[in-house]
Formats: sequence, structure tokens, C-alpha cells
Amino acid sequence: MGLDRTAVVTAALELLDEAGLDKLTMRKVAERLGVQLNTVYWHASSKPRLLELMADAMLEGCADAPLPEPWDERARTLARRYRAALLSRRDGARVVAGTYVAEEHTLRFADAMTGAFLSGGHGAAEAGWRTWSLVYFTLGLTQEEQAAQGIGGMEPLLRAATAERFPSLAAVMEHFGDFEHRFRHGVGLIVRGREASA
Repeated sequence: MGLDRTAVVTAALELLDEAGLDKLTMRKVAERLGVQLNTVYWHASSKPRLLELMADAMLEGCADAPLPEPWDERARTLARRYRAALLSRRDGARVVAGTYVAEEHTLRFADAMTGAFLSGGHGAAEAGWRTWSLVYFTLGLTQEEQAAQGIGGMEPLLRAATAERFPSLAAVMEHFGDFEHRFRHGVGLIVRGREASA
């Protein structure tokens, strides 16, 4: 039976969910598939290349399902789908953050997001900047959320940010752990914010 790139990426994603990014190796992917290591390298020439393919696979379908017509709701919907895709995999945000992907699913998503802002009457530069801002905000917040899950939540930060030493931080700390609300708030600021002067 022939082995294709999709099978390699699927095996890598399964291993990611089981063991996390730090323990994912090309050798373990080969062992999972029952093939020689060079067979995996034939389909993904290096671990960074494998991570690119994994990152792209995570975004499959993000831009394909029907989207709302109003441009701002379209942008919000795409941001929610992006976050859901990252959260669907263990260390998903870390995988994507470490890549610079020029593959089909990633480009389709970026095109749909940029198109939403262009439809809202933004110029090319502003549409691009808002797309990047929304993607990077979502990626960074999701990385933080997944990291917090990995250490058992926000408790270490809550203990460290005492009112005596960090009064301003302590005053807002109760809101830090609500990642869903933080996400919605940030998306709203980016989508509906005023155009920045260049």
C-alpha cells in the first residue's frame, strides 16, 4: 500500500495530540506508520516542513463553510473558526506559530479574511493589517490559553500578581482566565476599530 503526504501529516497530528509538540519527532512518525525514516522524509523534507504541513492541515475547512454576508460578521466568524482549529489540537497554536505556511488551506483562510475587510470598504493596506492583527492576536491568545492548560490553569499567575507588589495587575487579574471573553473583546476591537494612520 502506497503512503502519501496526507497519511504522514495525519500520523503526525495523532502523535501531537498524544504526546505534545516537544515529543514529536520524525522517527516517531515513521514508527507510527510502520515505515523507514527516509519514507517520511520523502513526504516532508524536515521537521519544520512537517510542522508547516500540520499547520495547514489544521486549517482545512476554515474558509469553506458558508459565511455571513456582513463583512464584520464574516471576519468574526473566520476568527472563531481559526481559534477553534488551533484549540482542536494539543499545542495547536505553538505548531502554527512556528511556521510560515504557503499552503492551500492557510492561503484560502487568509484570502477569505482579507476579503472580509476589503468588503468592509477598507483599503488594501488596512485590510492586510487588520487581517494580520486578527490572526496574530488569535494565535497569541490561543498559545497563552493552551500554555495555561498545560500548567493547570492561571493559578500560578494569580498567586504571583499580588496587590502589594503589582496593584494594577491584581485589579484586573480576575478577568485574565476568561479566554473566551478576552477573545471576543479583542476581535471586536480589531474588526470595528478606527483605521490607524500610517
